[in-house]
Amino acid sequence: MIARFVPSMRTRLPFLLLSRAAALALALAASPLVHAEKADRNKPMNIEADALRHDELKQTSVFTGRVVMTKGTIVLRGAQLEVRQDADGFQYGVVTAEPGKRAFFRQKRDTAPGAPDEFVEGEGEVIEYDGRADVVKLIRRAELRRYREATLTDELAGALIVYNNLTDVFTVDGQKTAPAGATAGTPGGRVRAVLAPKEPASGTSATPPVRTEPPALRTSPSLDGAK
Repeated sequence: MIARFVPSMRTRLPFLLLSRAAALALALAASPLVHAEKADRNKPMNIEADALRHDELKQTSVFTGRVVMTKGTIVLRGAQLEVRQDADGFQYGVVTAEPGKRAFFRQKRDTAPGAPDEFVEGEGEVIEYDGRADVVKLIRRAELRRYREATLTDELAGALIVYNNLTDVFTVDGQKTAPAGATAGTPGGRVRAVLAPKEPASGTSATPPVRTEPPALRTSPSLDGAK
């Protein structure tokens, strides 16, 4: 089954939800011009799934079975996707993975002209998104990665990861309580982060200059001269 939703002027679907508390807030080393692809919010939402159940009264749609959603550069995959729409046309959703697996999302980031393409992708047992707040939440066994072209530059892991699309700020919680029998996040409930050094600005060198000539020697006064 293939479904297509064309958003109205007031309808948006970026991935996202705000968290009330987080153990770590990280603004990853990126240019201020680098944000999630803004053109995505105006693109139609295309969904493929094995089955669909729609409730017109509640304005909810539940897609099940190998769900794949694309919206511009956004890609979202999972076993089930529940989408609802509020009176203002904003869309909200919950993506659930199959038992033992994780749901997936990926989105291209805006970059300056001529700069390498950058992408953000993440995984979690549950992914919640809020089209009004423009925030994505990855829940349980959560991971978030940033790529510059095909090179992995930053990686975060924890029980709960929240990505604010508007401010480009990531928050990570390693202590989020998980249901019985489920793994909350990283071992020991700790946040794990791998952050690559920020690339030097254009025209500057990443390493200090190397001296090519020996330093000039200064003569010291002789013992006789000191008398």
